[in-house]
Amino acid sequence: MTAQPPARQGTPAVALDATAKHIIEQLQQDGRRSYAAIGKAVGLSEAAVRQRVQKLLDAGVMQIVGVTDPLMLGFSRRLMVGVRCEGDLEWIADELASAEEIDHVVITAGSLDILVELVCEDDDRVLELLGRIRAVPGVVSTESFVYLRLRKQSYSWGTR
Repeated sequence: MTAQPPARQGTPAVALDATAKHIIEQLQQDGRRSYAAIGKAVGLSEAAVRQRVQKLLDAGVMQIVGVTDPLMLGFSRRLMVGVRCEGDLEWIADELASAEEIDHVVITAGSLDILVELVCEDDDRVLELLGRIRAVPGVVSTESFVYLRLRKQSYSWGTR
């Protein structure tokens, strides 16, 4: 799915100058925007933008991916599964993240220790994956939240 692992809490932020932030904002608006168009917007050459984008990708600051609509690809079930655990949360989260079908894993604070997002073809696949999640050592219980209708999905939080 992603070429770079997500940054972990506690990882120092990469220092970004105003130009790097402007490049990121340009790509958040349109991930297919050409380097030449970005260069015009930020005052750099196409080659300089290409080099800067590559450095941002290599540093794990950003990813450029195609975001799909799972329903259009035959995945009829999306859900968030809350996981209550005992033991090493980092290890349990890593075990859950190793499952290809789980596309989002977050260690949380509160009544749930970990949240995982599933995108599945059907209810049979949901049941199978819930069984695999519950079988991970340290998982005490799960609570499922089936998505009925997606109202907003945005990745444009800017660079502040």
